[in-house]
Amino acid sequence: MTDFRQLPDLALRTLGGGVVWANDEAFAARENLITPGPAAYEPATFGPKGQVYDGWETRRRREPGHDEAIVRLGAPGIVRGVVVDTAWFTGNYPPEVAVDGLAAAGHPSVADLLADPGWEPLLPRSAVKGDTENVFAVTSERRVTHVRLRIFPDGGVARLRVHGEALPDPRLLDALGTVDLAAIENGGRVVGCSNLFYSSPNNLLVPGPPRSMGEGWETARRRDDGNDWVEVSLAGESVIAVAEIDTSYFLHNAPGWATLRGRRGDGEWFDLVPRTALQPDTRHRFALGPPPEQSGEARPVTHVRLDIFPDGGAARLRMHGRLTTSGREALDHRWQAATPRA
Repeated sequence: MTDFRQLPDLALRTLGGGVVWANDEAFAARENLITPGPAAYEPATFGPKGQVYDGWETRRRREPGHDEAIVRLGAPGIVRGVVVDTAWFTGNYPPEVAVDGLAAAGHPSVADLLADPGWEPLLPRSAVKGDTENVFAVTSERRVTHVRLRIFPDGGVARLRVHGEALPDPRLLDALGTVDLAAIENGGRVVGCSNLFYSSPNNLLVPGPPRSMGEGWETARRRDDGNDWVEVSLAGESVIAVAEIDTSYFLHNAPGWATLRGRRGDGEWFDLVPRTALQPDTRHRFALGPPPEQSGEARPVTHVRLDIFPDGGAARLRMHGRLTTSGREALDHRWQAATPRA
């Protein structure tokens, strides 16, 4: 993908992210930074602290210094870009911002995070505009678990988006055994999609069950003879035991049929689930195994492609299985390279 904003937002609350600390939130709460969706605004809506903003806003600073907030990523990984969105902040946005990253082990306290000397810059101090999605590419190859947003000297930010590639600790996947290898938190990611009209295909790979149709992937209505599809790169080379195509909450716009195919590297696609009728508002589960003429395990895959016919929406795509030996070694190599302190 050429636009890093098509990568998942690793800080998103629905992925497990959290704003664990801010030095000031006098006007608006820090937690708003990672709320899904764009910031909302209703003019002349005043509360006890002034105009209500859907963002994080600090008091007017009367002394030297700056304000900052620390975000725990829902899925630790390599950051490819950040978006500092100052939507609706026009006379009270910070003129400059910076973003730092930290790879912390375990579950550190706020005191541990503040004292940790391992913070490294992801975005150097940079100018931003008000009421704007300020977009910045990041070149670091380090895996991070937390990011720190610094604003100079004070003001308001509506959203902080931290787009990147999740990189899990391989030891956790070992301990868990059979896992969802398409999940963002386990290193899965969308690498291609035919249509993003209504919502992002990244929604297919987030944790937990959907709570509404808006938390899935939905395409525009097709008026031709084609079909829509999404391609996912798994956490590593894997053998998949169970696939799940979930159409929960899609009642009158679920696909009529679907196929699920896999491939290894740049090899040829082959069927995991042949063309099958889908039901609305249903979790479809498929036990996968070797073709009838073969014995042993199913064929290993690195990528899967879901084709839906002709269009519609799905809530989740799960690929439960285990990494192969070579897949585990490749993941370990990536993790070690991106986590020097490991």
